[in-house]
Amino acid sequence: MEWHISDAQSLRIIDQEIGEHAFSPSEYEIVRRVIYATADFEYKSLIHFSDQALQSGAAALAARTTIIVDVPMAQVGITPSIQATFANPVYCSMDALTRPQKGKSRAAWGIETLARRYPEGIFVIGSSQTALATLVDLIEEDQVRPALVVGTPAGFLDVDVLKARLQDSLIPHIRINGRKGSAVVATAILNGLIDLAWQAYGREAQQMG
Repeated sequence: MEWHISDAQSLRIIDQEIGEHAFSPSEYEIVRRVIYATADFEYKSLIHFSDQALQSGAAALAARTTIIVDVPMAQVGITPSIQATFANPVYCSMDALTRPQKGKSRAAWGIETLARRYPEGIFVIGSSQTALATLVDLIEEDQVRPALVVGTPAGFLDVDVLKARLQDSLIPHIRINGRKGSAVVATAILNGLIDLAWQAYGREAQQMG
């Protein structure tokens, strides 16, 4: 994204308030993006990066891997960044054609449809807990093996169990522990990763394009 003077001033405040931390430089760039988007410093202690999450996600972006999101807000939020860089296709679960079903939300059925179509995609689940549960089910059944999962839905019922299952899956992922989360958080995470990946792979991607 383009940073303006007010953005820089806000980021400086974030840096001052966070102070010492144990994040890598790349992880910290994403953490400060999330705090900037939400004005919530608690995310510093809630965000978790699995081993190789950033490396796997960046490589998948550079390879123009398909991105699947659960809600239109996330699709709208990441499309400008991705169109200006790697131009990966972005599909929303709410737009997927699915047969009418009971027992699952529209987002969950859409994620299942798209996951079977793009089993090694990048999955950004920002709002729908049922969509994340469906994706984790498919991972545990060895039906799909995503390059990266960004899992940040808020929730009260069994959300900790669901996020623990994502952790145990050994799939590269970035998650928000606890009840908090939103599509805004997921969008901030992916936009931060797109910028990091473009810094690492941009010249190579432009030559390939």
